[in-house]
Amino acid sequence: MKIGLNTDGFAALSLEACLDRAAELGFACVEFGLGGWSSAPHLDFAELLASGAARDRLLGMLRDRNLEISALNCSGNPLHPGESGAKDTDLAHDTLELAVLLGVRRIVMMSGLPAGGPGDAFPNWITSSWPPEAMAMLEWQWCERVIPFWEDYAAAAEKKGLRLCVEQHGRQAVYNVESFFRLRDAVGPTVGVNFDPSHLIWMGGDPVSAIRALGDCIYHVHGKDTRIEPRARIDGLLDPKHVLPVRGRSWNFVSLGHGTPVRGWLEILTALREVGYDDVISIENEDYALDADRAVATSAATLRFCIEQLSGER
Repeated sequence: MKIGLNTDGFAALSLEACLDRAAELGFACVEFGLGGWSSAPHLDFAELLASGAARDRLLGMLRDRNLEISALNCSGNPLHPGESGAKDTDLAHDTLELAVLLGVRRIVMMSGLPAGGPGDAFPNWITSSWPPEAMAMLEWQWCERVIPFWEDYAAAAEKKGLRLCVEQHGRQAVYNVESFFRLRDAVGPTVGVNFDPSHLIWMGGDPVSAIRALGDCIYHVHGKDTRIEPRARIDGLLDPKHVLPVRGRSWNFVSLGHGTPVRGWLEILTALREVGYDDVISIENEDYALDADRAVATSAATLRFCIEQLSGER
């Protein structure tokens, strides 16, 4: 397995400084955010689409540091009923074009979340079959919005030989294994998973069990962890409070090993290997209690230890 970096974790650094630090940490890959929910701190998307010289310059910077691009990330909400939905749809399709131009085969994104009905102004995440209207809303979302968008988008990606790596995330139509397979059954194997254990953990799931259920549908992996806090015993895991301050929340995103113990990460990587995934673990840093460099370095050390343990077992 290889260690990579979602470069949003070093958003305060210039592109050159970010790539230098990734190389210093011994990473093999980087994953670039292009827009949507990413501030896209390192790439000028429009310039890269328009200019072969700009693409050559980027690829040269990566080559000089023995780095490659594991994926392009366009996570946003193309199913939003407002103006942002149209913008994120354009972003998603333009990302397919840029991926081909850069020779990248994987697109990381989320499924999006539509409104609950034709007259609604905001997305609506249905998490219960009660009250009774919830089921009607859920079926409308999938039949009228989710599947039509993804049939079209997956077909466009398939024509270009690309893989779509959908991240299972709360407040998205696809947020767990069951909802992922509903999407995949509808649109086919161009769609796989960007497996991120951290979101499953705060929803109460077990990453190892999910990996075994997903099997070879895992196309890309994020290295991110969640720590369940004492407050969860009082309020449960649903927590709408802002990510800062971290004190008083039911859970917090943390660097690897600060939530799930190192032995737990070894179990996660072992499960990934058992289902045939032997590729990049892209560190996505959202630990708000540590400075970025320390958090990324801590996550890298955890992954490196686990990879070495796995290599010793071969």
